Amino acid sequence: MKIFKYISLGLVVAGAMAVASCSDETDAKADRGATPEIKYVRDCDPAKSDSLIVKASLGSHICFVGNNLGDVQQVWFNDQKCKLNPTMVTSHTIICDIPSVIPGEVSNVARFITSTGIEVEYPFEVVVPGPRIDQMSLEYAPVGSTVTFTGAYFVDDPNVPFVVEFTGGAEAEFKNLTQTSFDAVVPEGAQPGPITVTTIYGSTTSTLEYMDTRGLMFDFDGVTGLGNHGWHDAPIETDETAISGNFVRLGADGVTMSADGSWDDSHFAFEYWAGSWNSPTDYPEREGIRLFDLVDFTNWKEMGLKFELCVPSSNPWQAGAMQVIFAGTNLVSMGYEGKDIYGNSVAGCNNTFFQNDSNPGYPRGIYRPWSASTAFDTGDEWITVTMPFTEFLYDMDGANATQGLTVDSFASLTIFVVSGGVTGVDCQPIIKIDNIRAVKL
Repeated sequence: MKIFKYISLGLVVAGAMAVASCSDETDAKADRGATPEIKYVRDCDPAKSDSLIVKASLGSHICFVGNNLGDVQQVWFNDQKCKLNPTMVTSHTIICDIPSVIPGEVSNVARFITSTGIEVEYPFEVVVPGPRIDQMSLEYAPVGSTVTFTGAYFVDDPNVPFVVEFTGGAEAEFKNLTQTSFDAVVPEGAQPGPITVTTIYGSTTSTLEYMDTRGLMFDFDGVTGLGNHGWHDAPIETDETAISGNFVRLGADGVTMSADGSWDDSHFAFEYWAGSWNSPTDYPEREGIRLFDLVDFTNWKEMGLKFELCVPSSNPWQAGAMQVIFAGTNLVSMGYEGKDIYGNSVAGCNNTFFQNDSNPGYPRGIYRPWSASTAFDTGDEWITVTMPFTEFLYDMDGANATQGLTVDSFASLTIFVVSGGVTGVDCQPIIKIDNIRAVKL
Protein backbone atom coordinates (compact mmCIF):
# COMPACT_ATOMS: atom_id res chain seq x y z
CA MET A 1 0.00 0.00 0.00
CA LYS A 2 2.84 2.36 0.91
CA ILE A 3 4.64 1.60 -2.33
CA PHE A 4 1.48 2.31 -4.33
CA LYS A 5 1.14 5.71 -2.63
CA TYR A 6 4.71 6.72 -3.51
CA ILE A 7 4.40 5.53 -7.11
CA SER A 8 1.12 7.40 -7.50
CA LEU A 9 2.67 10.53 -6.04
CA GLY A 10 5.48 10.43 -8.58
CA LEU A 11 3.07 9.81 -11.43
CA VAL A 12 0.87 12.74 -10.40
CA VAL A 13 3.78 15.21 -10.48
CA ALA A 14 5.43 13.74 -13.57
CA GLY A 15 2.13 13.81 -15.40
CA ALA A 16 1.46 17.37 -14.32
CA MET A 17 4.82 18.54 -15.63
CA ALA A 18 4.35 16.69 -18.91
CA VAL A 19 0.94 18.15 -19.74
CA ALA A 20 1.16 21.52 -17.99
CA SER A 21 2.26 23.49 -21.02
CA CYS A 22 -0.77 22.48 -23.08
CA SER A 23 -3.42 22.35 -20.35
CA ASP A 24 -2.83 25.42 -18.19
CA GLU A 25 -5.27 27.67 -20.09
CA THR A 26 -7.94 24.96 -20.20
CA ASP A 27 -7.48 24.24 -16.49
CA ALA A 28 -7.70 27.91 -15.60
CA LYS A 29 -11.01 28.23 -17.44
CA ALA A 30 -12.40 24.99 -16.01
CA ASP A 31 -11.49 25.91 -12.42
CA ARG A 32 -12.56 29.55 -12.56
CA GLY A 33 -14.93 30.24 -9.66
CA ALA A 34 -14.06 26.99 -7.86
CA THR A 35 -12.44 26.93 -4.43
CA PRO A 36 -8.86 25.55 -4.50
CA GLU A 37 -8.18 22.52 -2.34
CA ILE A 38 -4.64 21.56 -1.17
CA LYS A 39 -4.21 17.94 -0.16
CA TYR A 40 -0.46 17.75 0.45
CA VAL A 41 2.96 19.16 -0.51
CA ARG A 42 6.00 17.32 -1.84
CA ASP A 43 9.59 18.16 -2.69
CA CYS A 44 10.46 18.33 -6.40
CA ASP A 45 13.86 16.75 -5.84
CA PRO A 46 13.58 13.24 -7.40
CA ALA A 47 15.67 11.84 -4.55
CA LYS A 48 13.00 13.00 -2.11
CA SER A 49 9.93 12.35 -4.25
CA ASP A 50 8.56 9.71 -1.89
CA SER A 51 8.14 12.18 0.99
CA LEU A 52 5.35 14.56 1.93
CA ILE A 53 6.49 17.79 3.59
CA VAL A 54 4.97 20.34 5.95
CA LYS A 55 7.87 22.81 5.81
CA ALA A 56 10.74 23.81 3.54
CA SER A 57 13.62 26.26 3.40
CA LEU A 58 13.71 29.56 1.53
CA GLY A 59 14.42 28.96 -2.15
CA SER A 60 13.08 25.40 -2.12
CA HIS A 61 11.40 23.94 -5.24
CA ILE A 62 8.12 22.35 -4.14
CA CYS A 63 4.83 21.02 -5.49
CA PHE A 64 1.35 21.54 -4.04
CA VAL A 65 -1.09 18.75 -4.95
CA GLY A 66 -4.87 19.09 -4.78
CA ASN A 67 -7.96 20.03 -6.77
CA ASN A 68 -9.31 23.15 -8.52
CA LEU A 69 -5.85 24.76 -8.67
CA GLY A 70 -5.88 25.79 -12.34
CA ASP A 71 -7.15 29.34 -11.71
CA VAL A 72 -4.69 30.19 -8.90
CA GLN A 73 -3.00 33.47 -9.85
CA GLN A 74 -1.00 34.17 -6.69
CA VAL A 75 0.79 32.09 -4.07
CA TRP A 76 2.12 33.76 -0.92
CA PHE A 77 4.43 32.37 1.74
CA ASN A 78 4.04 34.50 4.83
CA ASP A 79 4.27 38.04 3.40
CA GLN A 80 6.34 37.10 0.35
CA LYS A 81 4.71 36.54 -3.04
CA CYS A 82 6.32 33.87 -5.22
CA LYS A 83 6.73 34.08 -8.99
CA LEU A 84 4.34 31.68 -10.69
CA ASN A 85 5.03 30.15 -14.07
CA PRO A 86 1.58 29.58 -15.63
CA THR A 87 2.81 26.40 -17.31
CA MET A 88 3.51 24.96 -13.84
CA VAL A 89 -0.10 25.48 -12.67
CA THR A 90 -2.69 22.81 -13.47
CA SER A 91 -5.97 21.69 -11.93
CA HIS A 92 -4.14 19.30 -9.61
CA THR A 93 -0.63 20.69 -9.08
CA ILE A 94 1.25 23.95 -8.54
CA ILE A 95 5.02 23.79 -8.83
CA CYS A 96 6.83 26.85 -7.50
CA ASP A 97 9.89 28.17 -5.68
CA ILE A 98 9.63 29.60 -2.19
CA PRO A 99 10.97 33.18 -2.33
CA SER A 100 14.51 33.52 -0.98
CA VAL A 101 13.66 36.70 0.93
CA ILE A 102 13.35 36.44 4.71
CA PRO A 103 9.72 37.32 5.59
CA GLY A 104 8.95 40.40 7.66
CA GLU A 105 5.82 38.81 9.14
CA VAL A 106 5.58 35.09 9.82
CA SER A 107 2.18 33.38 9.61
CA ASN A 108 3.36 29.85 8.75
CA VAL A 109 0.69 29.53 6.08
CA ALA A 110 0.71 29.50 2.30
CA ARG A 111 -2.05 31.55 0.68
CA PHE A 112 -3.60 30.84 -2.72
CA ILE A 113 -5.62 33.51 -4.57
CA THR A 114 -7.61 32.91 -7.75
CA SER A 115 -8.52 35.34 -10.54
CA THR A 116 -11.98 35.80 -8.98
CA GLY A 117 -10.55 36.67 -5.56
CA ILE A 118 -11.16 33.35 -3.82
CA GLU A 119 -8.47 32.93 -1.15
CA VAL A 120 -7.44 29.69 0.58
CA GLU A 121 -4.84 29.14 3.28
CA TYR A 122 -2.82 26.00 3.88
CA PRO A 123 -0.57 25.42 6.93
CA PHE A 124 3.06 25.47 5.77
CA GLU A 125 6.21 26.53 7.57
CA VAL A 126 9.00 28.33 5.74
CA VAL A 127 12.38 27.66 7.35
CA VAL A 128 15.03 30.37 7.19
CA PRO A 129 18.50 28.83 6.80
CA GLY A 130 21.51 30.00 8.74
CA PRO A 131 23.55 32.81 7.15
CA ARG A 132 25.76 32.03 4.15
CA ILE A 133 28.97 33.83 3.19
CA ASP A 134 29.83 33.61 -0.50
CA GLN A 135 32.46 36.29 -1.02
CA MET A 136 34.71 38.74 0.79
CA SER A 137 35.66 41.77 -1.30
CA LEU A 138 39.31 41.58 -0.18
CA GLU A 139 40.56 38.50 1.63
CA TYR A 140 43.92 40.17 2.34
CA ALA A 141 42.45 43.35 3.82
CA PRO A 142 44.63 45.01 6.48
CA VAL A 143 43.36 45.52 10.03
CA GLY A 144 41.16 48.61 10.24
CA SER A 145 40.00 48.51 6.63
CA THR A 146 36.40 48.01 5.58
CA VAL A 147 35.43 45.00 3.46
CA THR A 148 32.14 43.88 1.95
CA PHE A 149 30.75 40.40 2.48
CA THR A 150 28.10 39.01 0.14
CA GLY A 151 25.93 35.96 0.64
CA ALA A 152 22.44 35.32 1.95
CA TYR A 153 20.18 35.31 5.00
CA PHE A 154 21.89 38.06 6.97
CA VAL A 155 19.59 39.58 9.62
CA ASP A 156 20.04 41.56 12.84
CA ASP A 157 17.37 40.66 15.39
CA PRO A 158 16.88 42.63 18.64
CA ASN A 159 16.83 39.40 20.62
CA VAL A 160 19.74 37.72 18.82
CA PRO A 161 22.09 40.40 17.41
CA PHE A 162 24.05 39.87 14.20
CA VAL A 163 27.66 38.93 15.01
CA VAL A 164 30.73 38.77 12.75
CA GLU A 165 33.72 36.98 14.25
CA PHE A 166 37.15 36.43 12.72
CA THR A 167 39.40 33.50 13.55
CA GLY A 168 41.01 34.21 16.92
CA GLY A 169 37.76 35.51 18.40
CA ALA A 170 37.98 39.14 17.31
CA GLU A 171 34.50 40.57 16.69
CA ALA A 172 34.02 43.01 13.80
CA GLU A 173 31.88 46.12 13.65
CA PHE A 174 29.40 45.99 10.79
CA LYS A 175 27.20 48.42 8.86
CA ASN A 176 25.03 48.62 5.74
CA LEU A 177 23.44 45.28 6.57
CA THR A 178 21.01 43.77 4.06
CA GLN A 179 19.85 40.21 3.64
CA THR A 180 22.55 39.63 1.00
CA SER A 181 25.48 41.83 2.06
CA PHE A 182 27.14 43.83 4.81
CA ASP A 183 30.28 45.85 5.40
CA ALA A 184 32.67 45.03 8.24
CA VAL A 185 35.83 46.56 9.66
CA VAL A 186 38.68 44.05 10.02
CA PRO A 187 39.28 44.08 13.80
CA GLU A 188 42.49 44.10 15.79
CA GLY A 189 43.42 40.53 16.60
CA ALA A 190 41.91 39.06 13.43
CA GLN A 191 43.85 35.90 12.61
CA PRO A 192 44.15 34.08 9.28
CA GLY A 193 41.26 31.69 8.82
CA PRO A 194 37.50 31.51 8.22
CA ILE A 195 34.90 34.03 9.43
CA THR A 196 31.86 33.07 11.49
CA VAL A 197 28.53 34.88 11.17
CA THR A 198 25.72 34.39 13.70
CA THR A 199 22.06 35.36 13.34
CA ILE A 200 18.83 34.37 15.03
CA TYR A 201 18.70 31.51 12.50
CA GLY A 202 22.07 30.01 13.42
CA SER A 203 25.82 30.31 12.91
CA THR A 204 27.84 29.63 9.78
CA THR A 205 31.60 29.46 9.29
CA SER A 206 32.77 30.55 5.87
CA THR A 207 34.51 28.33 3.37
CA LEU A 208 36.66 31.27 2.33
CA GLU A 209 39.47 32.33 4.66
CA TYR A 210 40.89 35.67 5.68
CA MET A 211 44.59 35.98 4.67
CA ASP A 212 44.14 32.67 2.88
CA THR A 213 47.34 30.68 2.25
CA ARG A 214 45.70 27.38 1.29
CA GLY A 215 46.76 26.25 -2.14
CA LEU A 216 49.18 29.16 -2.44
CA MET A 217 51.26 28.99 -5.62
CA PHE A 218 52.60 32.51 -6.16
CA ASP A 219 53.00 35.05 -3.35
CA PHE A 220 56.07 36.75 -4.95
CA ASP A 221 57.62 37.11 -1.49
CA GLY A 222 59.53 33.83 -1.32
CA VAL A 223 57.06 31.67 0.57
CA THR A 224 56.70 29.20 -2.31
CA GLY A 225 59.73 30.45 -4.21
CA LEU A 226 57.82 30.47 -7.49
CA GLY A 227 57.75 33.37 -9.93
CA ASN A 228 58.60 33.97 -13.57
CA HIS A 229 59.54 30.71 -15.27
CA GLY A 230 59.01 31.11 -19.00
CA TRP A 231 60.19 33.20 -21.91
CA HIS A 232 59.30 36.55 -20.33
CA ASP A 233 59.99 38.09 -16.94
CA ALA A 234 57.00 40.14 -15.85
CA PRO A 235 58.04 42.80 -13.32
CA ILE A 236 57.81 41.61 -9.71
CA GLU A 237 57.87 44.66 -7.49
CA THR A 238 56.32 46.54 -4.59
CA ASP A 239 55.15 50.09 -4.02
CA GLU A 240 53.00 52.14 -1.66
CA THR A 241 49.86 50.43 -2.99
CA ALA A 242 51.05 46.88 -2.19
CA ILE A 243 48.63 44.72 -0.20
CA SER A 244 51.11 42.08 1.00
CA GLY A 245 54.68 42.61 -0.15
CA ASN A 246 55.61 42.05 -3.78
CA PHE A 247 53.18 41.63 -6.65
CA VAL A 248 53.51 40.89 -10.36
CA ARG A 249 52.65 43.70 -12.76
CA LEU A 250 51.21 43.45 -16.27
CA GLY A 251 51.31 46.57 -18.45
CA ALA A 252 53.13 49.84 -17.90
CA ASP A 253 52.79 53.57 -18.38
CA GLY A 254 53.12 54.39 -22.06
CA VAL A 255 52.39 50.81 -23.22
CA THR A 256 49.16 50.66 -25.21
CA MET A 257 46.82 47.71 -25.37
CA SER A 258 45.02 48.00 -28.70
CA ALA A 259 41.23 47.86 -28.79
CA ASP A 260 41.23 44.32 -30.21
CA GLY A 261 43.57 43.05 -27.48
CA SER A 262 46.41 42.31 -29.89
CA TRP A 263 49.29 40.02 -28.91
CA ASP A 264 51.89 41.60 -26.58
CA ASP A 265 53.30 38.90 -24.31
CA SER A 266 56.36 41.06 -23.56
CA HIS A 267 54.20 43.43 -21.50
CA PHE A 268 50.98 41.60 -20.66
CA ALA A 269 51.92 38.00 -19.81
CA PHE A 270 53.05 36.12 -16.71
CA GLU A 271 54.42 32.64 -17.42
CA TYR A 272 55.17 29.79 -15.08
CA TRP A 273 56.11 26.68 -17.04
CA ALA A 274 57.07 23.59 -15.04
CA GLY A 275 60.36 21.86 -15.85
CA SER A 276 64.05 22.54 -16.29
CA TRP A 277 66.80 22.58 -18.91
CA ASN A 278 68.13 19.28 -17.59
CA SER A 279 67.86 16.22 -19.81
CA PRO A 280 65.67 14.39 -19.12
CA THR A 281 63.49 17.21 -17.77
CA ASP A 282 63.03 17.27 -14.03
CA TYR A 283 60.93 19.49 -11.77
CA PRO A 284 63.02 21.17 -9.06
CA GLU A 285 61.16 22.46 -6.03
CA ARG A 286 60.86 26.25 -5.82
CA GLU A 287 61.96 26.53 -9.45
CA GLY A 288 60.18 24.32 -11.93
CA ILE A 289 57.94 22.14 -9.77
CA ARG A 290 54.71 21.00 -11.39
CA LEU A 291 51.91 22.94 -9.73
CA PHE A 292 49.92 19.78 -9.04
CA ASP A 293 52.90 18.57 -6.97
CA LEU A 294 52.60 21.71 -4.85
CA VAL A 295 48.80 21.90 -4.60
CA ASP A 296 46.33 19.01 -4.58
CA PHE A 297 44.10 19.39 -7.65
CA THR A 298 42.45 15.97 -7.32
CA ASN A 299 39.03 17.56 -6.78
CA TRP A 300 39.64 20.47 -9.14
CA LYS A 301 35.98 20.69 -10.15
CA GLU A 302 35.19 21.82 -6.60
CA MET A 303 38.00 24.38 -6.65
CA GLY A 304 38.81 27.73 -8.19
CA LEU A 305 41.60 30.23 -8.69
CA LYS A 306 41.79 33.23 -6.40
CA PHE A 307 44.09 36.23 -6.49
CA GLU A 308 44.23 39.84 -5.36
CA LEU A 309 43.95 42.47 -8.08
CA CYS A 310 44.63 46.20 -8.32
CA VAL A 311 44.01 48.31 -11.43
CA PRO A 312 44.96 51.95 -10.67
CA SER A 313 42.47 54.65 -11.63
CA SER A 314 45.31 56.34 -13.53
CA ASN A 315 45.59 53.35 -15.88
CA PRO A 316 42.13 51.83 -16.43
CA TRP A 317 41.60 48.63 -18.39
CA GLN A 318 39.32 48.49 -21.45
CA ALA A 319 40.80 46.05 -23.97
CA GLY A 320 42.01 42.46 -23.99
CA ALA A 321 40.72 39.66 -21.78
CA MET A 322 42.76 38.17 -18.96
CA GLN A 323 43.20 34.58 -20.09
CA VAL A 324 44.14 32.18 -17.31
CA ILE A 325 45.60 29.06 -18.87
CA PHE A 326 46.63 25.89 -17.04
CA ALA A 327 48.46 23.30 -19.13
CA GLY A 328 50.12 19.92 -18.73
CA THR A 329 53.79 19.36 -19.50
CA ASN A 330 52.70 17.59 -22.69
CA LEU A 331 51.68 21.04 -23.97
CA VAL A 332 54.39 23.30 -22.51
CA SER A 333 57.44 22.94 -20.27
CA MET A 334 60.44 25.02 -19.33
CA GLY A 335 63.22 23.17 -21.11
CA TYR A 336 63.83 21.01 -24.13
CA GLU A 337 61.23 19.01 -25.99
CA GLY A 338 61.69 15.33 -25.23
CA LYS A 339 61.19 13.16 -22.14
CA ASP A 340 61.03 13.89 -18.43
CA ILE A 341 62.38 11.84 -15.53
CA TYR A 342 59.12 9.87 -15.43
CA GLY A 343 59.35 8.88 -19.09
CA ASN A 344 56.55 11.25 -20.15
CA SER A 345 56.78 13.30 -23.33
CA VAL A 346 57.28 17.01 -22.66
CA ALA A 347 56.63 19.78 -25.16
CA GLY A 348 59.40 22.20 -24.26
CA CYS A 349 59.07 25.98 -24.41
CA ASN A 350 56.49 27.41 -26.80
CA ASN A 351 53.82 30.06 -26.94
CA THR A 352 51.53 28.24 -29.34
CA PHE A 353 50.08 25.59 -27.02
CA PHE A 354 46.98 27.61 -26.19
CA GLN A 355 46.40 29.34 -29.52
CA ASN A 356 43.35 28.46 -31.57
CA ASP A 357 45.31 27.78 -34.74
CA SER A 358 47.80 25.46 -33.00
CA ASN A 359 45.59 23.81 -30.38
CA PRO A 360 42.00 24.77 -31.23
CA GLY A 361 39.45 24.70 -28.47
CA TYR A 362 41.92 24.48 -25.57
CA PRO A 363 40.08 25.65 -22.41
CA ARG A 364 40.96 28.53 -20.17
CA GLY A 365 39.28 30.94 -17.78
CA ILE A 366 38.56 34.44 -19.02
CA TYR A 367 38.29 37.47 -16.73
CA ARG A 368 37.05 40.64 -18.42
CA PRO A 369 35.54 43.14 -15.97
CA TRP A 370 35.41 45.99 -18.49
CA SER A 371 32.86 46.61 -21.24
CA ALA A 372 33.06 48.36 -24.58
CA SER A 373 31.37 51.37 -23.00
CA THR A 374 32.93 51.33 -19.52
CA ALA A 375 36.58 51.05 -18.50
CA PHE A 376 37.50 49.14 -15.35
CA ASP A 377 39.71 50.09 -12.43
CA THR A 378 39.66 49.22 -8.74
CA GLY A 379 39.88 52.81 -7.53
CA ASP A 380 43.49 52.34 -6.36
CA GLU A 381 42.29 49.62 -3.99
CA TRP A 382 42.73 45.84 -4.10
CA ILE A 383 39.98 43.29 -4.61
CA THR A 384 39.86 39.49 -4.48
CA VAL A 385 38.98 37.78 -7.77
CA THR A 386 37.50 34.27 -7.83
CA MET A 387 37.44 32.10 -10.96
CA PRO A 388 35.83 28.64 -10.51
CA PHE A 389 37.65 25.98 -12.52
CA THR A 390 34.30 24.68 -13.77
CA GLU A 391 34.07 27.97 -15.70
CA PHE A 392 37.32 27.41 -17.59
CA LEU A 393 35.25 26.81 -20.70
CA TYR A 394 36.55 29.19 -23.36
CA ASP A 395 39.02 29.23 -26.21
CA MET A 396 41.34 32.09 -27.08
CA ASP A 397 38.66 34.08 -28.87
CA GLY A 398 36.09 33.70 -26.09
CA ALA A 399 34.08 30.99 -27.86
CA ASN A 400 33.17 27.70 -26.19
CA ALA A 401 36.16 25.40 -25.81
CA THR A 402 35.95 21.95 -27.36
CA GLN A 403 38.50 20.40 -24.99
CA GLY A 404 38.40 20.00 -21.22
CA LEU A 405 40.78 20.21 -18.27
CA THR A 406 42.09 17.19 -16.35
CA VAL A 407 44.15 16.86 -13.18
CA ASP A 408 47.29 16.69 -15.33
CA SER A 409 46.46 20.08 -16.84
CA PHE A 410 47.47 21.83 -13.61
CA ALA A 411 51.23 21.67 -14.14
CA SER A 412 51.91 25.13 -15.59
CA LEU A 413 50.15 28.49 -15.52
CA THR A 414 50.08 31.34 -18.00
CA ILE A 415 48.18 34.59 -17.37
CA PHE A 416 48.00 36.62 -20.58
CA VAL A 417 45.87 39.68 -21.34
CA VAL A 418 45.04 39.19 -25.01
CA SER A 419 42.13 38.82 -27.43
CA GLY A 420 39.01 37.32 -25.85
CA GLY A 421 36.73 38.04 -28.75
CA VAL A 422 35.45 41.44 -27.58
CA THR A 423 36.63 44.76 -28.99
CA GLY A 424 37.28 47.48 -26.45
CA VAL A 425 39.11 50.81 -26.55
CA ASP A 426 42.82 51.57 -26.86
CA CYS A 427 44.14 51.92 -23.32
CA GLN A 428 47.29 51.72 -21.20
CA PRO A 429 46.24 49.44 -18.34
CA ILE A 430 48.35 48.51 -15.35
CA ILE A 431 47.24 45.25 -13.74
CA LYS A 432 48.77 44.22 -10.40
CA ILE A 433 48.28 40.63 -9.21
CA ASP A 434 49.22 38.98 -5.91
CA ASN A 435 48.65 35.81 -3.87
CA ILE A 436 47.67 33.44 -6.68
CA ARG A 437 46.11 30.36 -5.09
CA ALA A 438 43.88 27.38 -5.85
CA VAL A 439 41.30 26.60 -3.17
CA LYS A 440 38.10 24.71 -2.55
CA LEU A 441 35.10 26.95 -3.15
